[in-house]
Amino acid sequence: MESYALLLAATLNAGTVLALAALGLLINEKSGIVNLGAEGMMLCAAIAGFATVVHTGNDWLGFAAGMGAGALLAALFGWLVIWLGTNPYATGLALSLFGAGFSAFAGIAYVQAKLPERAQWALPLLGDIPWIGPALFRQHPLVYVTVALVVALVFWFDRSRSGLILRAVGESPESAHALGYPVRRIRLAAVVAGGALCGLSGAYLSVVYTPLWVEGMVAGKGWIALALTTFATWRPARVLLGAYLFGGVTMLQFHLQGVGVDIPSQFLDMLPYLATIVVLALISRNPAWIRVNMPASLGKSFTPSS
Repeated sequence: MESYALLLAATLNAGTVLALAALGLLINEKSGIVNLGAEGMMLCAAIAGFATVVHTGNDWLGFAAGMGAGALLAALFGWLVIWLGTNPYATGLALSLFGAGFSAFAGIAYVQAKLPERAQWALPLLGDIPWIGPALFRQHPLVYVTVALVVALVFWFDRSRSGLILRAVGESPESAHALGYPVRRIRLAAVVAGGALCGLSGAYLSVVYTPLWVEGMVAGKGWIALALTTFATWRPARVLLGAYLFGGVTMLQFHLQGVGVDIPSQFLDMLPYLATIVVLALISRNPAWIRVNMPASLGKSFTPSS
């Protein structure tokens, strides 16, 4: 039972990395912008957050640095795509390549660095409950913040005026512009907010989830987060469930190795990506269902006529 509690706890931890990045990309796509640069933003945020914690000893400053790095790169992406009209797919891929190279260069001095000792988190009383406590109530606060963020986004998209305006921009930027809304500025704000969440995900990865810095440590999680938005049909609650599903698949490989299952490690390493392909293939069998939930202007540029 204890091993399963540890597996569940590790699933929540791994799923948080994916959920934060996917929620950021979801905000982008709700406004009609596709950003393929999550991998690069997460890598730059990972080294920014890790280096900050090495020098300050404060995890929260590291998270802030990661969010700042992600937001800055996202703002650059938004300026190029929204104002200059560059191709969003090519620009996103360029951002991923830039992030991989820049983070590798900036992180050379931190490969052997170690973070200071930190306290173990646990909710009072709840953390002492047998099995349930170690599995659910001894997580880092950001795990619970992520769940709260999902609830907030559900309410924001469906019930708040600003959330409905964002969705209107994603559905029909021409109509939103005709009603007097600053479409490009709204899209830029969404892109920056999404980049900040991708940055928080990268910082969480290097500061809490690992915690260390290794070149290329994001290892495809940005691409899985991008796939999660489609898997979840652009709904925040489904993003969280999908993130935990893929987090569980990732952790399952280590659990199987720990209990002595004789499966080649290469096969176990590819399980999360195999699961991603299978899920997307199943979803693609019903394209009409995807079109109903997908923002109508997703990936389409907008230039105000006046």
